[in-house]
Amino acid sequence: MQDLTDGVARFRRDVFPEKAGLFAHLATTHRPKTLFIGCSDARVVPELITQSDPGELFVIRTAGNLVPAYGSGRDGIAASVEYAVAVLGVTDIVVCGHSACGAMTALAEGHDLGSAPVVADWLHHADAALARTAAAPATTGPERVDALVRANVAAQLQNLSTHPSVARALAESSVTLHGWVFDIATGTVEPAGTALAAA
Repeated sequence: MQDLTDGVARFRRDVFPEKAGLFAHLATTHRPKTLFIGCSDARVVPELITQSDPGELFVIRTAGNLVPAYGSGRDGIAASVEYAVAVLGVTDIVVCGHSACGAMTALAEGHDLGSAPVVADWLHHADAALARTAAAPATTGPERVDALVRANVAAQLQNLSTHPSVARALAESSVTLHGWVFDIATGTVEPAGTALAAA
């Protein structure tokens, strides 16, 4: 915990003064242009990867960058998506997967998640991606995980399009969906899935 406390002190001493004008503006304005949906993995930091300032990204992070398809149940992810699109009016949504994803590795390698039943249940939101890769030519090890990471990004883009606020924005051509994969070892970001926008 001390490292976090020290970090806050460095922020107040070294960072905040240089961006005081930005924070003064942000205190009364919240208009991010992009909803960034990434993995909870501590190695994947959206603001660092995109070099975005505070206020530029509206961020949702979930295990495996999973976005449940819209349903009758209300949850924090659906509420955050709706708020970003319908209230904040973001114009772009990025779903970003990443290399060596623990969630996708567990699925690709068939790990026993009996001791983590909530995680196991959550990972069912990647069933469509798992089915897509199961039908592909056989791969093993890292190649199989990489294929699942990419298929999962595409599946989550499809799930996003089931949310009414996103479907409306797509129909009005006011939002575009993007799929990315971040490679931790090289720092590269590549497109994955298909960018979706209304014609």
